[in-house]
Amino acid sequence: MAAPELLIPWADFLLCVALIAVAGNRLSRYGDVIAEKTGLSGSWIGLILLATATSLPELITGAAAVTAAGAPDIAAGDVLGSCVFNLVILVALDFLHRHESVYRRASQGHLLSAGFGIILLGLVGVNLLLADKHIVPTLGWVGLYSPLLGLLYLFSMRAVFLYEREQMAAFTEDMTEQYPGIRLRRAVMWYVAAAAVVVGAGVWLPSIGTTLAEVMGWNKSFVGTLFVAAATSMPELSVTIGAVRIRAVDMAIANLLGSNLFDLCILAIDDLAYLPGPLLSHVSSVHALSAFSAMVMTGIFIVGLLYRAGTRLFKTVGWVSIALLLVYLGNAYVLYLYDK
Repeated sequence: MAAPELLIPWADFLLCVALIAVAGNRLSRYGDVIAEKTGLSGSWIGLILLATATSLPELITGAAAVTAAGAPDIAAGDVLGSCVFNLVILVALDFLHRHESVYRRASQGHLLSAGFGIILLGLVGVNLLLADKHIVPTLGWVGLYSPLLGLLYLFSMRAVFLYEREQMAAFTEDMTEQYPGIRLRRAVMWYVAAAAVVVGAGVWLPSIGTTLAEVMGWNKSFVGTLFVAAATSMPELSVTIGAVRIRAVDMAIANLLGSNLFDLCILAIDDLAYLPGPLLSHVSSVHALSAFSAMVMTGIFIVGLLYRAGTRLFKTVGWVSIALLLVYLGNAYVLYLYDK
């Protein structure tokens, strides 16, 4: 029989994942209801409401890492590792969407948020490389890149909102009510309740992951950039699966892309909380690999969205998803070698 010190953290992990799975499904459903009742698009709801709720574990983990733990590498690794993991969730989304390739079904409006994602990732990646040369411009103890990240995030949200509003205005007359028996107030209440469960379980998950890493003897690279990032991205995975079940593909994709934008803004918040100096000047430059991997993966997604290839390998996923998975595995392998 397995030792209790192994069984207890694994039991906690499975319980936490189960809570996130159930609440994430509810979050997707009532997010869709809110989109219908308010006249906002599913993409906008995914980009703002769902992305913010599912990214709060990264915010809590990063804040704790740079303050109580004094571990800036964990904070940077969690944010950038989550960006890479969120994009590989597109592979699962493509696999679960059995009707057709998800890249043929998705709205081209996602190009806007994906483009902003590349800009923010590029800004972080370049500053990680500059930090190694000690030439990062600063504002007090904060790197100049942090206010730029915040401003770019706000600008991207406004740009996407204006675009989605214009698109919704063109199709309002063609829309039919899908949830006539659910009122907006009820939907908001259930959404908040589901979000509270997702956030609570998501905040609990990284500590469980750290305990598992210790008892299993896993190395630091997988704890910081891969395992913790995967753990804090469980809410995104759960919400994506829930969105597929109600055929809200655009909301699922917007949640993943919006989570990446919000995660990069979290990096600026972590920088503000880290008093010893600019955050990116106190972390390993290997994190630039994750930033540029996420850039490449976002670029692959953009190509897939524009090309709209319908071919599937062995009737499972398309070549775009295969390319995303290969970049993710390559990033993980290089990080593993770096930690050896």
